[in-house]
Amino acid sequence: MSVLNPSMFYISKFLSFATQPLAWVAALFAVALLCIPRKRVLGLALGWTSLALLVLLGWRPLPDALLRGLEAQCPPPAWTAVPSAPEWQHYAGIVVLGGALEPAWVRAGNGQVALNDAAERMTASVVLMRQHPQLRLLFTGGEGEFHTTGEPEAVQAREFFENLGVPTQRMQFEAASRTTYENAVLSAVLPDVDKTRPWLLVTSAWHMPRALATFHAAGWNVTPYPVDYRTGTRTPWTEYSMAKSLWRWQLALHEWAGWLAYRAAGHA
Repeated sequence: MSVLNPSMFYISKFLSFATQPLAWVAALFAVALLCIPRKRVLGLALGWTSLALLVLLGWRPLPDALLRGLEAQCPPPAWTAVPSAPEWQHYAGIVVLGGALEPAWVRAGNGQVALNDAAERMTASVVLMRQHPQLRLLFTGGEGEFHTTGEPEAVQAREFFENLGVPTQRMQFEAASRTTYENAVLSAVLPDVDKTRPWLLVTSAWHMPRALATFHAAGWNVTPYPVDYRTGTRTPWTEYSMAKSLWRWQLALHEWAGWLAYRAAGHA
């Protein structure tokens, strides 16, 4: 099977749609409208259910509980909080997963590198490179969009890191991957990359369980360095925001579904 597996890419895009809660509400409401002419009671019941579901989806503690379950799985080792810890000297570098930059079609309108809400994948990596001059940086990320422009995410990442002073000779970029599985496999075959040496894996905390399992399955010797936490130890029960909660629902459900799909495919 080819490393660049189109089926996994399309499955990931399908999951992105299928895990959008508003799609469920819309589907339930559409069924309600279809039922009303012949089964009025059932149609009205489904209609009110869709409305209740929509209201419930805005209550933030629910999606936060799902995200917290992901973020708590792979904590960083305690020594990573101490820049002078001797363990740092044993590591070859950091592997930074893409996903923190806006698509190239956004950049095409203004020419600027734009970070999204996972920006800490990039900013935390710059801090690590400044604190530990012996480390290398390996960024992995191509174009993960249906609408492609020919400019992979790695191009923007290189510009971002260089503009913030990370030496070019300490960086390496993989620009063909579109999924986490491809991140792991394609990065391993880059020149002068030894996946058996210790590396730190930098990605969002909610994405770390799937990413870590995928890299381990691909033979990498990686230690988690999660960033971009979205939850704390608890969420106040009074927190309510339809816009924020819907996005968190999609994020959590997509990641849990992706983890299960990777397990089923033997990628994690």
